Amino acid sequence: TLFELKDAHPAMRRIIIGVMGPGSSATDEDKRNALELGKLIAQNQWGLLSGGRNTGVMEAVSKGAKSADGLTMGIMFDLNESKISKYVDISIMTDMGSARNNINVLTSDVVIACGSVAPGTLSEIALAIKAGKNVVILNNDVDSRNFLKKIGKDSVHIAKSPEDTIKIVSSLIPSR
Repeated sequence: TLFELKDAHPAMRRIIIGVMGPGSSATDEDKRNALELGKLIAQNQWGLLSGGRNTGVMEAVSKGAKSADGLTMGIMFDLNESKISKYVDISIMTDMGSARNNINVLTSDVVIACGSVAPGTLSEIALAIKAGKNVVILNNDVDSRNFLKKIGKDSVHIAKSPEDTIKIVSSLIPSR
């Protein structure tokens, strides 16, 4: 019927992958990686969670997921609906500013930090480490990768490409 979920088990919920990264300061490479990550996340039938905005990594990862018929969620910084990416299915309007970063992290089964590590992304990585979440770093900044690996130890994983990122994420998700 219309209300049945295909192949769903009542006790199972969808895996949620959080992708965090820069907004307006995102580079073209950051956006290309995010677009591919979004596609791969959707192809694995995981839900995508991001900051939900219509800029940078948030826009690109949501666009990628939607291109592969994925479910996209955005945890919004404020109440400004004009900033929501058109690729976000579910927007959670928090008006919490950076405090929404804790929601991003705690809702995600695994956190991916895609692109240059700006202050907002750094706070999400730190919150994820503190919460005992696994974090996958996808960027080319050796200094930031080394620093994050040093503070996060075994909970921080370094990826070389979007495909490598998904391989790492797959290894971190418990079998259901």
